[in-house]
Amino acid sequence: MNSRVARSLSLAEKTGGTALLAAVPLGCSTVPQTAAIPLTLFLLACLIAPFLPRWSFFLPLISRGGQNARGVALTFDDGPFPASTPMLLDLLARHRLPATFFVIGRQAAAHPELIAAILAHGHTIGNHSSRHDNLLMLRSSKALADDIRATQEILAGMGIRPLLFRPPIGITSPRLRPALASLGLTAVTFSCRIFDRGNRNVRNLAARVRSQLQPGDILLLHDHPPFDEEASAVWTGELQRLFAYLAETGRVVPLAALIDHPVMVAVEKQP
Repeated sequence: MNSRVARSLSLAEKTGGTALLAAVPLGCSTVPQTAAIPLTLFLLACLIAPFLPRWSFFLPLISRGGQNARGVALTFDDGPFPASTPMLLDLLARHRLPATFFVIGRQAAAHPELIAAILAHGHTIGNHSSRHDNLLMLRSSKALADDIRATQEILAGMGIRPLLFRPPIGITSPRLRPALASLGLTAVTFSCRIFDRGNRNVRNLAARVRSQLQPGDILLLHDHPPFDEEASAVWTGELQRLFAYLAETGRVVPLAALIDHPVMVAVEKQP
C-alpha cells in the first residue's frame, strides 16, 4: 500500500477536518456567521503550533522521556565550534556524562575533526539542519527537504547517519513531516529550555537548570561560544557547576535510552 495513503492523519489534519464538519451545519443555521468560529479556532491553532516544541500538532514529536522515565538527557545544539566543542567534551568526560550533539551541516563540514572527537568520546550526533535558517519552516517543501538532506550527506561522509532531527528553535510546520519521512528521520525537540539564547544569557545557568529540570526531561543547551571572553569564562564556570551536580545525582542517561529510540547508526563513509 502507498505509504502516503497508509500513514495516520496528523492532529492538525484531524482538527481541520473536525472544524470543517462543525462549520457546515453552523453555516446552515439561523446564524450562519457562527460557522467562522471553528474555522478561526483551527487557524489560530495552526499559527500557534509551530512555536510549541512539545505539541505534536503537525507531526509526531519526541520532547521528553516516557511517563515513567527517571533520568534526563543532555543535548547541545548549533555546533561544532573549535572555541566551544573541545571544552564541552573535556567537561563531559571529566564528569562522565553522555550527551547528544545536534549539529549544523555547514559547521560539521568545516570541522570534521570535531565530529570525530564527539564520536570518539562516546557521544551521539543528530541533524539540526544545514544552516540553522530560522525561517526554514517557511521555505518550500523541496527547500526544507534539501536542507535536511544536505546535513545527512555531510555526516554520511563521516561515517554516521543520524536518525533524529531537531528543527531550528524547535519550530515545526506541516511540510516537515513528509520531509522527515522521506529521509527516515524522527523529530526530537526538548522539554527543558532555559532560554540561554545561544549562550548570550549564561549567568546563573546552572541554578536555572536545577530549578527547572524534571525527571524525563530533554535538556536543551548550546554548543556555541559566547560572544566575549568574560561571558566565556562565566559559561565555563556554570557548566562545571551544572555537570558536577548532574554527575552527583546520577540523573543523566543517553538520549537513546531516555526516549527508547536510536540517535544514529554507523554507515560506510561516503566519498
